[in-house]
Amino acid sequence: MKKTFVLDTNVILHNPDSLLSFADNTVILPIEVLEELDRFKRNHDENGRNARIAIRLLDGLRRHGKPGEGFSLKNGGLLKIVTNVDYKAMSEQFGLSKDLVDNKILFTAYIMKERGERVIFVSKDINARIKGDALGLRCVDFEKQKVDFDKLYSGWKTVEMDKEGIDRFYKNKECKVEDDEFFPNEFAFMLDKETKKHTALGRYKKEFGIVMPLIHTRQNIMSIRPRNKEQAMAFELLLNDDIHLVTLIGQAGTGKTLMAIAAGLQKVIKDKTYTRLLVSRPVMPLGRDIGFLPGTKEEKLENWMGPIFDNLEYIFTGDKSDKTMKGKVKGLIDKYIRDEFIELEAITFMRGRSIANQFIIIDEAQNLTPHEVKTIISRAGTGTKMILTGDPFQIDNPYLDSSSNGLTYCAERMKGQEMFGHVTLTKSERSALASLAAELL
Repeated sequence: MKKTFVLDTNVILHNPDSLLSFADNTVILPIEVLEELDRFKRNHDENGRNARIAIRLLDGLRRHGKPGEGFSLKNGGLLKIVTNVDYKAMSEQFGLSKDLVDNKILFTAYIMKERGERVIFVSKDINARIKGDALGLRCVDFEKQKVDFDKLYSGWKTVEMDKEGIDRFYKNKECKVEDDEFFPNEFAFMLDKETKKHTALGRYKKEFGIVMPLIHTRQNIMSIRPRNKEQAMAFELLLNDDIHLVTLIGQAGTGKTLMAIAAGLQKVIKDKTYTRLLVSRPVMPLGRDIGFLPGTKEEKLENWMGPIFDNLEYIFTGDKSDKTMKGKVKGLIDKYIRDEFIELEAITFMRGRSIANQFIIIDEAQNLTPHEVKTIISRAGTGTKMILTGDPFQIDNPYLDSSSNGLTYCAERMKGQEMFGHVTLTKSERSALASLAAELL
């Protein structure tokens, strides 16, 4: 028996292709969803773009049927727009306001269920799903672009072996492994199974079928050195020009952004491998576009890029507290920005660009949808390296969680690709207080 999926507006704003993602079943759009899409289409953000895509898709379907009767889809399904629901009667029955759009969408789903259809209400809004449960509806999240966060690819694994095996690895500079044991660029933390003290660290090279020692473990990168094995893995990926996409996931203080910026500066200013270090992050904390702030684009961005400036200042000064030195560093950072070695950009302005020969860092990428991450990565031109960093436990986007955000989705989907590398960092190195807060709070 076919199912009937009633879609909330936020599902379409999250991914407009959701309209075509339910196989040969029936997809119901309450007329209120169209009104909300009409309201969002004027926005200049990702929601506005997705609303416009969905509206154009619906317009294209009109040639295959009438809205009230349903549009025939290529996958054998049917898409209907439902009108004329008696919201007043439903409101009196359940005690919910008939003036709220969310309630009207739920009422439509309930009516379809009362007609004997196998209704499933699909929403990214947790509260809407809870209210739907209270009405007796089967309610689900949109699962197409979700991953199992508890089983998320970590980028490395512990391999217990005897002491002689580790000694051979150090002597021969390689360790032969089976093809199905590791993903390309996955790391192996080799551990003496008896003493638990003798260790080695290597990276899997798929083209040779071997695990080989790290190259950059002892290198000082713009005054920054790895403090633990996870940071050593991250630097190995960041400094390898054959790896074009890197994702770094970890809690606050694990050094994700600091290492990415340090590696970017090394590659741009010292090695001259790339022409520019471009740093961007979503404008999420207050839910506003940078246009609400006074000043020029650069002045607006400075307010949002505070964490980036903090990391730049730390890289150039280290732990020195000399105010004169910090003043010189501020001037040096400003000079690099004026000379276009460093560029700070809002995610909003990256759409439509083709960015070649640059080292790009997307910070706080956990606040991006999978579709936004795809859009950003597709901006990479020839010779560009892309770094995505973030903490899936600190998400400001109300419709994303640790399993559905673009950062974790990218890390899981890209594993197995030779130009991709990932590390999940677990140890905080910012300070003893930061480590304690990350562990207990």
